Amino acid sequence: MKKRIIGLSTCGEKDLSLKGFQLYADNGIGAMEISVSADAHKQLDCAALRHNAAETGVQLWSYHLPFEPFEANDISSLNERIRRISIDLQKGLLEKAAALGCRKAVIHPSGEPLDEAERAARLEQAKKSLSVLAAFAAGAGLQLAVENLPRTCLGRNAGEILSLLQADERLGLCFDTNHLLGESTEFFLHRCASRIVTIHVSDYDYRNERHWLPGEGKIDWPLVACMLETAGYRGPWLYEVGFETPPTIARDRALTYADFLRNAGEIFRGEAPAPLGTPLPNLPHWSGA
Repeated sequence: MKKRIIGLSTCGEKDLSLKGFQLYADNGIGAMEISVSADAHKQLDCAALRHNAAETGVQLWSYHLPFEPFEANDISSLNERIRRISIDLQKGLLEKAAALGCRKAVIHPSGEPLDEAERAARLEQAKKSLSVLAAFAAGAGLQLAVENLPRTCLGRNAGEILSLLQADERLGLCFDTNHLLGESTEFFLHRCASRIVTIHVSDYDYRNERHWLPGEGKIDWPLVACMLETAGYRGPWLYEVGFETPPTIARDRALTYADFLRNAGEIFRGEAPAPLGTPLPNLPHWSGA
């Protein structure tokens, strides 16, 4: 895989001040996805963030639209009032993403848990919402990217993702590497790779999402990188991994920017990245229920 820009999500409460942007730049992180808590979206200062990006050269690549609280923010809701409120909420934040100069906006097609008996109806509701939001995003100069999701969420496999993307030809796919629980990464990419416009990179054990550093789980990273390259993905290699050690893995220390650069370099060279942590035994398993 050719070397590309390394990106990092701001998930985990990363610093959005000028100092935080400078840390990205000084450590070779060239792109950022704005991903904050539901409440923090209201406090974002677009002018300040654009200034910080311009000063440091860090690209504001993508904006992760909020997906909580599920009961009041779900574009697949069967309650039309909630669905329309959710669309209006996302429209307002798409305007914020455009004001930041982001290229992509990432959206979850549903909340969870979903009743399997409602799944088909919710899929249609989500498609109606995505059709509206894709047009709105395009008008604001953005591309909306639908994220594949785990467990009972919509978009948990290639068939559902491709169905959702049929809502509007302008929609793209945000490929989250640690969300596939019912089919293999290779199968998913064979079917969907051509629609990928941005990625969330992290590793897992195929039992549930974990957001570990690549090499700490079971993903075949040289294969994933090769398939993305072959499919023509040219966006940032964007990690959705926090610095602090999650409760599902044992590490000797918190991660550093250097760890992400080393990890990406190994993957770009076609190597299996070296793990920094060891998964803990007896982790909860997603049962599919």
